[in-house]
Amino acid sequence: MSRYGNGSPAVNEMRARVARRSKQRGFTLLELLVVLVIIGMLAALVGPRYFSQLGKSQVTVAHAQIDVFTKAVDNFRLDVGRYPTAQEGLTALVVKPANADKWAGPYLKKEVPPDPWGHPYVYKIPGAKSDYAIISNGPDNQSGTSAESAQITSE
Repeated sequence: MSRYGNGSPAVNEMRARVARRSKQRGFTLLELLVVLVIIGMLAALVGPRYFSQLGKSQVTVAHAQIDVFTKAVDNFRLDVGRYPTAQEGLTALVVKPANADKWAGPYLKKEVPPDPWGHPYVYKIPGAKSDYAIISNGPDNQSGTSAESAQITSE
């Protein structure tokens, strides 16, 4: 005799219910495919918006860094009486150049970081529109390309 009784109709009915429930617990392949399609559609809608915001934040960071460099270059000029040469570049804001007797730096707290895309900033003297220019060539690191990857400049 089993501990569930002697096979009475009530016990058999309970076993049948348990068996039906265990068959109904899993998802069918069709249900899983529908869920995957819905998740894919949501990712297709949300993904581009998220990544466009990421690109905008990198541009904002580049503008902020260029503003800091511009102020530091102007402070260098006030102290030394000239702008850093093309050879000295932005490094002159952190390390004293050999021929800058009145240098009172460092003008930046840390070394010059790369732009948000990992490329070095370009320092040009003279600039196209001003005494100097500090330029990030954008995500593709090339000058004069499409609007999405356009240069960010101090001018």
